[in-house]
Amino acid sequence: MKQIEKLPDRNSTNLAEHMRPELFKALCDPVRISIVATLAMKAQPVTVSEITGCCGIDFSGVSRHLKLLRDAGVVAAEKRGREMLYTLKTDELIETLHGLADVLGSFKKAAA
Repeated sequence: MKQIEKLPDRNSTNLAEHMRPELFKALCDPVRISIVATLAMKAQPVTVSEITGCCGIDFSGVSRHLKLLRDAGVVAAEKRGREMLYTLKTDELIETLHGLADVLGSFKKAAA
């Protein structure tokens, strides 16, 4: 039986930092992907009502999905008066996904 090689500590630590389960849980649902896409196309913060048209679910359903996305660090919420406005945390999401790609790429290069 072939023994599995142990990953270098630095790379495995970096991989664990980027493989956040809450992020992937937040991004694994088609409705949440629609919400993320809708927010990505908006130039300014939007309300839940403005997002609701993207995915064919009611206001409370969109609110629940936005909470999960917010808890995972994918969207930001800001209260203005009685309304909650949402924006995609584009820079943070890009940084996380690029970091994941870089770490995975380093494994591929090390194996070559």
